[in-house]
Amino acid sequence: MALKATIFKAELVVSDLDRGHFATHALTIARHPSETDERMMVRVLAFAMNADERLEFGRGLSSEGEADLVLTDLTGAIDLWIDVGLPDEREIRKACGRAKRVAVFVYGTGAEIWWRQNGEALSRQTNLDVFSLPPEITRACAKLAARNMKLQVTLQEGHLWLSSGEESLAIEPASWHAATR
Repeated sequence: MALKATIFKAELVVSDLDRGHFATHALTIARHPSETDERMMVRVLAFAMNADERLEFGRGLSSEGEADLVLTDLTGAIDLWIDVGLPDEREIRKACGRAKRVAVFVYGTGAEIWWRQNGEALSRQTNLDVFSLPPEITRACAKLAARNMKLQVTLQEGHLWLSSGEESLAIEPASWHAATR
């Protein structure tokens, strides 16, 4: 018998001062049985950094060739494709062909090795953003994971502040590659 996803609920209050996006998002997050709290929380951070009424969690780990998060326009065309972790370089190039913009959020101890192996090929993608999150930050985010979460995120000038109850984290994702806009 296959294991089922664990459902998490999050009330995510986003104050994005750079984009002028101020909203509360009621998120339902299906965590795949093989997914860690750390990876799930990176998906939540990626959502917060790109928050939009049409941004949705994809099937991610449970379906190969699909985004972890996706933003589509009213015609179904993909405006934004988001992957987290250390995705295959070929899959990212495919996503760059399918979406107007692609964002990858890399994390973990193997992130720098992954970038050294894939950075040259990926740097040719003009619609790709690659962000790196430090391992100590993503591990701290994992400790905030709960079946029911109330999270507040403030974004300003590339800085992100995440809080949950009494806990607060200052996060500065490193931009390893920026799309040419």
